[in-house]
Amino acid sequence: MIHGAGGAPPSAAGLQPRWDRINSAEAIGRARRIYYAFLERCSGSSDPLGIVIAADAGAGRVVFELPVLLPAEQFIPLELVRGRQGRSRPNRPVVRS
Repeated sequence: MIHGAGGAPPSAAGLQPRWDRINSAEAIGRARRIYYAFLERCSGSSDPLGIVIAADAGAGRVVFELPVLLPAEQFIPLELVRGRQGRSRPNRPVVRS
């Protein structure tokens, strides 16, 4: 039997970036530039799952279904690209002088 054949479909959790192999700040920054350029061109489309970036070039693409990655590609989930929108920040008191 071939491992991974049949059964449940793959999930985005299995596509998490290998942070030990890439510069995370650079990868997320590149993914954000690709995503925002996509939003400028196609503002009315549905939300993608994430961004696939090539490790050796500035190229990348927005994906709407789970991708099959080449060895030099990384999948950056949309949650990382959008940042901390969903997290609540503690309220800081306003200091007035």
